[in-house]
Amino acid sequence: MVLGCTSDAGKTLLATALCRWFVREGVSVAPFKAQNMSNNARVVADGEIGVAQWLQAKAARVEPDVRMNPVLLKPEADTRSQVIVRGVADLELTNTPWNERHDALWAPMSESFDSLAADFDLVVIEGAGSPAEINLRDQVNNRMIVHADAAGLLAVDIDRGGAFAHLFGTWSLVPDATRDRLAGFVLNRFRGDASLLAPGPELLTGMTNMAYAGVVPMLGHDLPREEGASDSSPAPRDAPRVVIPRFPFGSNLDEFHLLSHAADVRWASNPGRFARLDPDRDAIILPGSKHLAADLAWMRSHGIDQAVLAAARHGVRVIGVCGGAMMLGNEIVDPHGVEGPPGAVVEGLGLMDYSTLMGPAKRTLAVEIEAFGATYSGYEIRFGELTDDLRFGVDGNVTATTVHGLFEHPDFIEALLGVRVEPVLEPTFDLLADAVDEHLDTDLLRRLVGG
Repeated sequence: MVLGCTSDAGKTLLATALCRWFVREGVSVAPFKAQNMSNNARVVADGEIGVAQWLQAKAARVEPDVRMNPVLLKPEADTRSQVIVRGVADLELTNTPWNERHDALWAPMSESFDSLAADFDLVVIEGAGSPAEINLRDQVNNRMIVHADAAGLLAVDIDRGGAFAHLFGTWSLVPDATRDRLAGFVLNRFRGDASLLAPGPELLTGMTNMAYAGVVPMLGHDLPREEGASDSSPAPRDAPRVVIPRFPFGSNLDEFHLLSHAADVRWASNPGRFARLDPDRDAIILPGSKHLAADLAWMRSHGIDQAVLAAARHGVRVIGVCGGAMMLGNEIVDPHGVEGPPGAVVEGLGLMDYSTLMGPAKRTLAVEIEAFGATYSGYEIRFGELTDDLRFGVDGNVTATTVHGLFEHPDFIEALLGVRVEPVLEPTFDLLADAVDEHLDTDLLRRLVGG
């Protein structure tokens, strides 16, 4: 189990690297995270899971399934998240107070892990946040590590400073049963001369009995961010510009990661980003949204709606994806109160002649569609239905699609922007596994999993 001293300590990256490293060692591997929180999700056979476990399954060369992330929390507001259990939205649990959910969530967590453990040689478990949050009832880290009887690797982001204090403090505060299973620690995201770390790792081992598993440098890699928008990769010289509003509740934003290798992707929170776009080569993308009404209100409060409309009138291509496609229509009608008061009607941008009806049931479906003369695979995750049942449509310089994942196809990007780009995930998985070989104690890793 990969645990972290803090959120964003590098747990996801290390778990992904270990999935590919162990499978290259001839081990059948499945990833697992009992509970994740992200609006970046992927459709699998029985529903949806967090993108991190989807990527880890790809690294492990296995088909992703809902057991790998049995509980997913998708933020809808500052104090509210939709609860996905075994791939399906559970509205009753979504409306249940936080501290009353634990027992209902433990069954899918433990049962999913047990099922994976029966099917694979090894399950690489990713923890969540920190296991030392003593004010919380922690099932994802502390209860799960005991249930799985897993060996724990504790990761710390040394780039933040205070790494040894973080490690020792976490080791000191976790429950005894977790402390007994913390077998090693990893210094992650290090820049500089690793010889200067001595004798710190050895002293920490003496104080905690956790083995020093290694120091991982600050790696340049091409995994999309687990949460929010991926940072832009260096775009080709003279690449077209693509501007994407950074919605407060934007969803599935990781799908534009490959696009950033073909275009100068700019995430926008002010209307100035939309100025001086070239109609012959640049584009605007309205991405998915976990809360259409809130994100449309945010656009209007920042003047971004008018900037998009002005660019569209100027001939700039505007592409709406899922929630973004719904925003392009005339209105969004919510008779069941999916996003707010029942019966609410929110005015759209009016760039496409359809409306959206929010339904009580969530659609999660893998699909194939025709676009630009070719067939592309993708996925749908949505409550809203367009009144003309549109999955992909073009009206002049405005394009709408309810399908996610199209921008992960190099051919689609080339058809849209005229720029060729190569896939990045497989080379990245192998780069991460190479980093395990080079920087971690692989003999310790083998011992931790039984040989």
